[in-house]
Amino acid sequence: MTAKVALRHVTKIYPPAPDAPAGGRAAALDDVSLDVADGEICVLMGLSGCGKSTLLRLMNGLVPSTSGEVVVDGHDLATLSERKLQYLRRGTMAMVFQSFALFPHRSVIDNAAFGLEIAGVPKAERHRHAAAVLEQVGLAGNANQFPHQLSGGMRQRVGLARALAVDPSLLLMDEAFSALDPLTRRGMQDLLLDLQEQKRRTIVFVSHDVDEALHLGDSIALLHEGRLLQHGTPRDLMVRPATDHVRAFFRGVDPARHLRAADLIDPVAGSFAEDAGVAADTELGELMARLTQSSVPLTVRDASGIALGAITTASALRVLARTRDGHAG
Repeated sequence: MTAKVALRHVTKIYPPAPDAPAGGRAAALDDVSLDVADGEICVLMGLSGCGKSTLLRLMNGLVPSTSGEVVVDGHDLATLSERKLQYLRRGTMAMVFQSFALFPHRSVIDNAAFGLEIAGVPKAERHRHAAAVLEQVGLAGNANQFPHQLSGGMRQRVGLARALAVDPSLLLMDEAFSALDPLTRRGMQDLLLDLQEQKRRTIVFVSHDVDEALHLGDSIALLHEGRLLQHGTPRDLMVRPATDHVRAFFRGVDPARHLRAADLIDPVAGSFAEDAGVAADTELGELMARLTQSSVPLTVRDASGIALGAITTASALRVLARTRDGHAG
């Protein structure tokens, strides 16, 4: 799969604070390499201060790396002139912030159209585009209101509409929903997924919330103290954690809903049955129903029909117990 954003051995070191010990320098990112595939939602996760927001700002060139390469659409950002970087930003990227960052004296439609205004789009055209995205985010009836007349969730929808109005292929979202109450936050997450179904964009979403990452992410990149510990699907991190810190980060979340048939193969299940097979990506609920109806081990097959191994009820229960005890991987 083609990488929309590629980071190669990226390190970012900030100058020491005035009251820091002599010679001290803070490494916000330490030798991070990461590919974000075109059209996926990649969630950057980790505790406060782990480097998530710095990484996001490197991706749009707001912060330069100390070393390494940040490549967007094949362009190494460090090699671009300021003019070309601005052109890439305006033509490719948009950001959504936690703070909404709306202009209080502009109407909703003028806030949504702001990026188009900066790009020099005539008023009638930019209002037409802005009205279309306001309808997408459920605010068609609020176009002439002002931010102070809206709820927090509605203001965040305006911020999202402003980003979408410029039709970005790369959407960068920095803790975009974390200031919202839990119900509104879930609604915004579902709205983002609905919009992604309508038109796939590459989205890099910073979050510290495990449930949000599991709900939104096609992939999750977990950082700790500036280093990338693991990047993969939510299932990868849940079922095959690369380190104890990754395992601890997801402790308390039941991994069972992320398990698939391929995770439950039993090396001692016996010979393969030709007529009792399941696809490697079969979810746990369906798999267990099939197992209870079968008197022989089920053969797990890949998309080409090649047998990968077999599953028994006993093997499935063993893996479930191991994952719930935190010993998977």
